[in-house]
Amino acid sequence: MRSLLTGLLALSVSLGALAAPDSVVLVSGGGAQKVLAAIGRSPLVAAKYDATSARFAPDPALVALGRRLFVEPRLSEPAGASCASCHDPARAFMPGPQALAGGPGTPRGSRAGQFSLRNAPSLLYVRYVPRRHFYQDDDAPYPSPFGGLMADGRADTLAEQARGPLFDPHEMNNGSPRQLLQRLRRNGLAQSLADSGVAPFGPAVLRDPEALVQALGAAFEAYLQSDEMAPFSSRFDAYLRDRKPLSPPEMRGLALFKNPDKGNCASCHALSDTASRPERSLFTDFGYDAIAVPRNRALAPNRQPGHFDEGLCATARAQHWPEPQQWCAYLRTPGLRNVALRQSFMHNGVLHSLRDAVAFYNTRSIKPGEWYASGSVFEDVARAHRGNVNVNSPPLNRRPDQPPALSEQDIDDLVAFLRTLTDAPYVAVMPPP
Repeated sequence: MRSLLTGLLALSVSLGALAAPDSVVLVSGGGAQKVLAAIGRSPLVAAKYDATSARFAPDPALVALGRRLFVEPRLSEPAGASCASCHDPARAFMPGPQALAGGPGTPRGSRAGQFSLRNAPSLLYVRYVPRRHFYQDDDAPYPSPFGGLMADGRADTLAEQARGPLFDPHEMNNGSPRQLLQRLRRNGLAQSLADSGVAPFGPAVLRDPEALVQALGAAFEAYLQSDEMAPFSSRFDAYLRDRKPLSPPEMRGLALFKNPDKGNCASCHALSDTASRPERSLFTDFGYDAIAVPRNRALAPNRQPGHFDEGLCATARAQHWPEPQQWCAYLRTPGLRNVALRQSFMHNGVLHSLRDAVAFYNTRSIKPGEWYASGSVFEDVARAHRGNVNVNSPPLNRRPDQPPALSEQDIDDLVAFLRTLTDAPYVAVMPPP
């Protein structure tokens, strides 16, 4: 199947080159990237994205307005749920215990009994996530997708991403831009925004639903691109900048994190522990992988046996990538900064401790019965797409007759290292290891 995909991608690149732009900007202020061709509606770029090239200079007035809107409860239907409800500023902008209470491991929405269908990520450092693109390095047999917001990459920019929660019935439940405008006119927020004097808000947001949504997206984007959303204040950052020592278990964990025969975490959660620039250690390559986490039976849609979260292939269809089913069950690799603050793990919230998340990678392949309650391996991936699941990368490539790559002490050391990624303001609210 991979050989067929390679041929299709080559054909797509050849055809796409006719209409491909010469260059593309992948992240705000990052400079133009040379485009070789297009794969569907996505550019194939010539060079790997470098986060250190990004420069962010959002309008301070728009940042302040975005900060205010982030905690605005009148943006949901019914009123009461703000962006901060799922992305708690006191917990590194990820769900806290209140958002998850009584739910399936994903945060609650504005309506009673409704919970998001996916877990909510931290929004710290999200400004560095590039737009959707393909890239192929010298060692890769075919181009691979990178970037895009949401776990499935369906939003291309932070401004576009804001539409997701605003109109998701399981989250802020606004129905449509027109319904949102009508509500905000009734509750006075639309008038307040129109009178703010901050571009792009103005009289148009009182009469044009799309102008309102675009202005809201611009405000949220400005706030999320501000320097306060990328603090780089963890003990690991102090280690990078000043070589402030980590403890022996933490250093062992770092070594395991990088070791391709042990944790092999750095193959996707990229870092550079010899570089003083913390932007080189965002702990993600912005790529996608299919690791087949256990099915979360507490999620309402999963009560239907035939329901599966398809992940990236839904975006692949929308973007007209060739052979889109090849990307079913793929999800974007999240960054791991502040991961020790999480109360639930994986895109579906099925795991509830950082140690369990590490242990899953370690023994998924050699002890599947410990993870897949149904007895069916890769139970949360449709049978037609189980061939997409990663069974080649260590430690996911181990066989049941082999020992695990990591010992119990190794797992403890890895967790100890991951806790060093917690930014200073949140250390006090970290749960115990």
